[in-house]
Amino acid sequence: MNTGENRWNTSFVREFSDALDEVELDDGPGALVTSSTDEKFFSNGLDLDWVKNPEKYPQSGDKEIFGEEFMYLMGRMITLPVPTICAINGHAFGAGFMLSLSHDVRVMREDRGFICANEIQLGMKIPRPELALFRHKIPANSFFETVQLSKRWTGPEALNAGIVQAVGSIDELQEMALRKAEELAPLAADRKNFGAHKEMLYGENAAINLNHGPAHMLKNSKEFDV
Repeated sequence: MNTGENRWNTSFVREFSDALDEVELDDGPGALVTSSTDEKFFSNGLDLDWVKNPEKYPQSGDKEIFGEEFMYLMGRMITLPVPTICAINGHAFGAGFMLSLSHDVRVMREDRGFICANEIQLGMKIPRPELALFRHKIPANSFFETVQLSKRWTGPEALNAGIVQAVGSIDELQEMALRKAEELAPLAADRKNFGAHKEMLYGENAAINLNHGPAHMLKNSKEFDV
C-alpha cells in the first residue's frame, strides 16, 4: 500500500482486489503479508475528501458502489485461503482498522500509531457487517471500548487487549511479519482445506452464529441495515 495515508475509495478497493487475485492464482504453501510504505500511516480510513465531493476526484471511482465493494473485499480477506499477516506500521483508523482485523495475525509498531474505530467520532453508525467483524476479532472485554467509546489503542495496549498478537519497533516489524508468514505458510499446502476451515469459523455456515458470521455479512452487506 503506497499512497501515503492509504485512504479508501472505490479505485483503491479494486486495486487491492486485483492484488488478491494474484495471490489466489498461486497454489500450495504460502502466506500473505500486508504492509504500508508510509512509516506514519498504515491506513487512515475512508477517503473523506472524495466522499464529500466525489465529482472533484473522478479518478477515485464511483462513490455509490463503494460500500458494497469494500465490505465484500473485507469478507474476501477474512476467508482468504492462505494465512494472512498484517504489519501495522502506523495509524490504522476506520476502514484501515477493518483491513487489519480481516487478517489472521496482526503485528503492530510499539512506539507510534493508533488503531481505532472512529465512526462515532465522525457522527457515523458502524454498519452491522463491520460490527460482526469487530465482535469476532476483538476480545469481549475490549469490544465495547473499541466500537462505542472509540478508544485509540497503542501497540502495547492493543497487545494487552488481545487485538494484536505482537509488537515491535519500526525496524523489526517487517521481519517479524515475514517470519510469521514463513512459519504459517505450510498450513496452506492444501488451500481448499485451509479456506474451507476459515469459512466454517467465520463464514455463511459459521457454527457460532449461523448466517450472521462476519464473512457472510460482509460479502452480503446489502442484506443488512446499519
